[in-house]
Amino acid sequence: MPEPHRLTPLLAPRSIALVGASPREGTLGHDMLRVLRRGGYRGQVLPINPKYDRIAEWPCQPALAALGEPPDLAVLAVANARLEEALIEAIAAKAKAAVIFASGYVEHDRDPPLLARLAELARGAGLPLCGANCMGFYNLDAATRVCGFYSERDPQQGGITLITHSGSVFSCFSHNDRRYGYNLVVSSGQEIATTIADYMDYALEQPTTRVIGLFLETVRDVPGFIAAVEKARMRRIPVVALKVGATPESARLAATHSGAIAGDDGAYEALFDRYGVVRVGNLDELGATLLLLGQPRRVAQGGLAAMLDSGGERGMMIDLAEQAHVPFARLAPATTARLAERLDFGLEPVNPLDAWGTGHDHEAIFRDCFAALTQDPDTGIAGIFTDIRDSGFLCGPYERVARAAFAATDKPIVVAPNFSGVAHDEVAVRLTRDGIPVLDGTQNALAAIRHALWLRDHWARPHGAAIAPPAAAIVRHWRDRLAASGTLEEAESLALIADFGIPAQPTRVVDSVESAYAVAEEFGYPVALKTAKPGVTHKSEVDGVRLGLADAGALVKAYVDLSARLGRRMVIAPMASAGVELAFGMVRDPQFGPLVMVGAGGTLIEVLRDRAVALAPFDAAEARRLLNRLAIRRLLDGVRGKPPADIGALAAALARFSLLAAVLGDAIAELDVNPIIAGPEACVAVDALVVARRA
Repeated sequence: MPEPHRLTPLLAPRSIALVGASPREGTLGHDMLRVLRRGGYRGQVLPINPKYDRIAEWPCQPALAALGEPPDLAVLAVANARLEEALIEAIAAKAKAAVIFASGYVEHDRDPPLLARLAELARGAGLPLCGANCMGFYNLDAATRVCGFYSERDPQQGGITLITHSGSVFSCFSHNDRRYGYNLVVSSGQEIATTIADYMDYALEQPTTRVIGLFLETVRDVPGFIAAVEKARMRRIPVVALKVGATPESARLAATHSGAIAGDDGAYEALFDRYGVVRVGNLDELGATLLLLGQPRRVAQGGLAAMLDSGGERGMMIDLAEQAHVPFARLAPATTARLAERLDFGLEPVNPLDAWGTGHDHEAIFRDCFAALTQDPDTGIAGIFTDIRDSGFLCGPYERVARAAFAATDKPIVVAPNFSGVAHDEVAVRLTRDGIPVLDGTQNALAAIRHALWLRDHWARPHGAAIAPPAAAIVRHWRDRLAASGTLEEAESLALIADFGIPAQPTRVVDSVESAYAVAEEFGYPVALKTAKPGVTHKSEVDGVRLGLADAGALVKAYVDLSARLGRRMVIAPMASAGVELAFGMVRDPQFGPLVMVGAGGTLIEVLRDRAVALAPFDAAEARRLLNRLAIRRLLDGVRGKPPADIGALAAALARFSLLAAVLGDAIAELDVNPIIAGPEACVAVDALVVARRA
C-alpha cells in the first residue's frame, strides 16, 4: 500500500471535529454541519461546543481535549478573537489537520500579528491547514465537504480540480453551472501553512484529475509551485491559471528599459510559458478552457474546423478567430468535394462552413458536412458554432449531429453557441457530461480552443542541447568585477556580453579630441560618439549620442558639443550596418530569479512595449519562439525590398544572452542590450548597460 498523501488528513479525513458547531440556523456552526451531511460524509462527525450535549444526531463534546482520540481534522469555526486559543487546543489534542474560516485579523493586534502567530503554530506542529480567510473545500472523491456556507446547489462530480484564492470564485464555480464536474474544489485563503502548490500535488495523485484550474493572487511557495506544474506537465494534466494583480511597471525594476517593461507580471508570464501553464484573462475564459481541457480527448495536429447555420455569425467568427490567433484547418480537395456534393446551391464548401441553405433535409446535410470537416487530415478540433437551445426545433438534430461525429472520431468535438445567453441548460449539461463540451460565447470558445492548441504545441516542444558556458576564468573575472562596481560602463558592458558569445561592436573610451580622432582613424569612418558621463544610464535622454559621423570634421564638431555639456569622457565605436533594432534585457525577479526579455529596440522599446519574457536559460529553438511572438517579427523577414535578417544568428545570440543571465544572474540586478541590430548576415549589439546586484 502506498503511503497516504500528507494532505489526506485535511482533505480526506476519517474523523472531523467541528469546533463551534451549533444547532442554531443561520450560523456558521450550523451551516458547516448541513454541508457535511449533504455531501454524504462517511467518517466520524465530532461536534465541539460546551453549550450543548447533542447537536442533531451527534453527541457533542465541550472541548477538543474531551475527545477519546485525536481527530484527523479540526475545523475551527470560531471568531478571530478565539482563533489562537482554538488552534493551540487543536494542536494539543493532536489533530492532524485544521481549517480556519475566519480572516485572522483583530483590532489592536500585537506584534507579530495574529496571522503570523497562527502560521508559526501550524508550521511548528507540521499541521496542514486550509485558510485562514477561506471557505473550505469540497473533496467529492472522498464525499467530504468542509464549508461554512450552505448552498442548495450541489457541486457536481467530475475531473476538474479548482484551487482558488478567492472565496467568491470557489462559490460561483461550484454552486452554479452543472456542466462543471469536480473531484476537488479548494478555497485556499491566506495559505498560512498549506499553499496552492500542496493542493496541486494532492490533486495530481488523484486518478480522477483531468485538469487543474487556478485562481491566483500570488505564488507563496515558488519551489513547490514549480515542482507541481512540472509534475503536471510530465503527467500531461493541463493546468489553467487566472493570475490577477498584474502591474504594468514596478518601481524596483526602473533602472533599465527591461525592468520597466517586464514588470512584476513578466515573471508569471515566463513561468507559465516555461512549464506549460495555460493563462486565461477572466472567469468566463477560465470556465470554457476547463470544460475543453477537462475532457479526455486532446487536440490533434491541424486547426479548427467549424460549421455554422448563419452567414452573418460566420463572418463574426472569422473576425474573432483572427483576433484570437486561432487557425482554421486547410481542407483537403477530397473534403471540399464531399462538402460540395451535399451543400445547397450557392453555399461555398469552405472552412468555416455555413451549411444552412434552404433548410431542406438539414439534419442529414449537417451530419454529412460535419463528418467531412471532422475527418479532414488538417482538422485538430471540430466545432458546431450555433445558438442551440433546449426548446428549439434544431436542438435535437444538432445534438445528434454532434454525437454522430463524436462517435466516429477520436478528435475533440465542441458545441459553441455564439451568444452566451442562450437557454440551453439541459442540452448543455447532457453533451458536456458525455464528452462534448458546450462552450458559451464565440470569444470564450475560441479562447479555449487557442489554449488547447497552444498546450498541444507546448507538450510537443523538443528539448535542445544545452549551451556551454565560457571558461571558468572568464566567469570568475566578471563575478569579481560585478562585485566591485554598481554599474558597468558601456564599453565594459559590451565586453561582458562578448565574452558570453554575443556579437558586440568594438568600443573604446576616449577623453580628448586627439584620442577620439586616433580611435576613429583606427576603426574607419563613419563612427558613433556617445557620452560616458558617470550616472547617465540612458544617453539619448540627455542628447548624448551622435551617429554617422562621416569624417574628422564631423567627429571634432560632435566632440566639442558633447564635451561642453556632458564632460570630456566619451565612447566611440564604428557604425553598425543597417538592420532591425531589437533589445535584449535581463531583470532579476525576487521570487523567480533571472528573467530574459526581448523586444523592439532603440527608442521604440518603451513606445511599443512589444516584448516577450522567458526564464533563463533556454536554447535557440525557444529563442525563435520568443522572437515569433513579437509584433515586429515581420520586419525581420524583410519589408519593402529590404533583405531578411539572419534569424538563426539572432536566436543564437538571444540564447547565449539567456545563458549569461543564468550564470551571472545572481550577481546582476538588471542588464540592457539596446539596440542589438539584426542584419541579413549577422547581428551585433551596439549598446549595453549592466547594473550589478547589491550584496
